[in-house]
Amino acid sequence: MKAAWSLLLGLAVVLAFVVSTRAEDKKEEKTLKGTITCGKCDLKESEKCHTVIKVKDGDKETVYWFTGKNIKKNHADICQGAKQGSVTGTVSEKDGKHYVDVKKIEFDKD
Repeated sequence: MKAAWSLLLGLAVVLAFVVSTRAEDKKEEKTLKGTITCGKCDLKESEKCHTVIKVKDGDKETVYWFTGKNIKKNHADICQGAKQGSVTGTVSEKDGKHYVDVKKIEFDKD
């Protein structure tokens, strides 16, 4: 009986570890509103052209770098001139840098 309880406790610990690890890997999808621009031409933060969105929250400004197949999509529209708009996608952070895997881009109408 003691062995059964030890085995049950061990399985519970492993299950708790797996659940907590999966929760940390979960990425959040949301809509970001701000300035869609070029990380190289406008921000001077990249060696190559790369689409980004700058989002202001009070005094704080966060830059989200596009990932996935939408890195270059619509880039010609914003490369030499930033545009206001919104981006919907999966948001993540790695090594202090913010990323968005873009599902939808909408530019504000002038």
